[in-house]
Amino acid sequence: MGRTTGARGDTPFLYTPEERVRRDQTIWTLVQGVLAPVQFLVFLVSLGLVLRYLATGQGYEIATFSILVKTGFLYLIMVTGAIWEKVVFGQYLLAPAFFWEDMVSFAVIALHTLYLVVLFTKTLPPSGQMIIALAAYLLYVINAAQFILKLRQARLQSAVPA
Repeated sequence: MGRTTGARGDTPFLYTPEERVRRDQTIWTLVQGVLAPVQFLVFLVSLGLVLRYLATGQGYEIATFSILVKTGFLYLIMVTGAIWEKVVFGQYLLAPAFFWEDMVSFAVIALHTLYLVVLFTKTLPPSGQMIIALAAYLLYVINAAQFILKLRQARLQSAVPA
């Protein structure tokens, strides 16, 4: 069954009725629903620690540790999100309904991974490492906003009979 459109016929539904059932029945929806806010809280703490380091030059170790924890959550949510997409849409990533969110997620992961590379190879001084982390965090905020907008779209569409 193809995607139908919203009440005005202009916006495609995010989920087909079958996909909505799979979304609502899979444990991976709950996993994503728990990991996303936890990751956001870790991000907020880490952002504060990174900004503190950049402002004062103090707290490099705890800021670094917080970035590592944030990166771990990012990798975990990406893997579980890919599993969720496979269950709901039949493909691990880049399902049409979440194509752009996934593309930005790849960029977020690339920047976090670049941070790990410069951290472990020491190719940049600590301040350069923190700048990369901030760039990764900026892109993460954009990506989080994308997903929040999709969640809102799904909630609005669930109120409309398919």
